Amino acid sequence: MMRTSAFTARNVDWRKRMSDTVAYGLLVYTALQIFVTMQAIEGGNSASMLPMLALVVLVAGIIPLFRRFERRWEHLDDAAAHDPGLRSACRRDQIAVWACAVGLPFLVTGLFKALGEVF
Repeated sequence: MMRTSAFTARNVDWRKRMSDTVAYGLLVYTALQIFVTMQAIEGGNSASMLPMLALVVLVAGIIPLFRRFERRWEHLDDAAAHDPGLRSACRRDQIAVWACAVGLPFLVTGLFKALGEVF
């Protein structure tokens, strides 16, 4: 049993794992951002451009942020990319990516809705 888990850990490529996490995180972020923004447009003043500006934040902010996470891992050589000792560091970055992917759409849209109420 221990041999199987050690074998599996050696075969993990942390570069690919982080690249996949970033790709799926961007998909989830985009879907949530569109859904949350559309709800804000339907529920509020549809003449306001602020909810649409929240969608622009996707391109302006989240892609470079996620790219930074991915860039940290793509410089690894083949030996380091399969090092089981990097598991906790990879998991930490994955959690950060998913926290951003799920949390930021609500935070950004809420911020723009609040700004819309003030102005």
